[in-house]
Amino acid sequence: MGAEAQVMMDRTLVFTYGTLKRGFSNHGLIQEMIRSGDAAFVGVARTAGRLPLVCGPYRVPFLLNLPGAGERVRGELYAVSPRGIARMDDLEGTCRGHYERLPISVVLPRRRRRRSVGTGGEGDEEEEENGDDEVKEEAVAYYAHRSYAAELWRRSGQRGFEAYSEKEARGYVKRKDRPQDTTFLDQIRSFVGSPPQN
Repeated sequence: MGAEAQVMMDRTLVFTYGTLKRGFSNHGLIQEMIRSGDAAFVGVARTAGRLPLVCGPYRVPFLLNLPGAGERVRGELYAVSPRGIARMDDLEGTCRGHYERLPISVVLPRRRRRRSVGTGGEGDEEEEENGDDEVKEEAVAYYAHRSYAAELWRRSGQRGFEAYSEKEARGYVKRKDRPQDTTFLDQIRSFVGSPPQN
């Protein structure tokens, strides 16, 4: 087995659906991990099944481990080293009860390949489908912690969205700009206990 193959075997596929995606506020962490060799972009992906994606306090996105509810969520897939996973766990507050890193099935568009159909001259290639148009992968994702996920789903009116886009992110407040005198978990509890605003 080559060194590159061994490195990839040590990687965990991580499905990102919110602020870690390209163009959003926490993507800088992914960029740092790519530069240091602790992450590599695999591709755009979608959850294999339906899951709720909602916004909590400060427009923070949360994927809820409530299979069958919500939508097939769109996001990005990264291959991440153990050191990168530790950095992501810290950001996502897994030891503080903010998020849980759990398994998830995702699908990626199958790459189309070109095949020769003639004598090798210009125009002698055509695209060929590789069977199904999606490839299923097993990965992990950072879900809202189970201690408040169902309440967050109720608070959202049991309506989610299929992607965290600029529209959903409008009003997002970065961690450094949030009140520092209460924990994020307390802010989540306060949010789920308040009436929805229309």
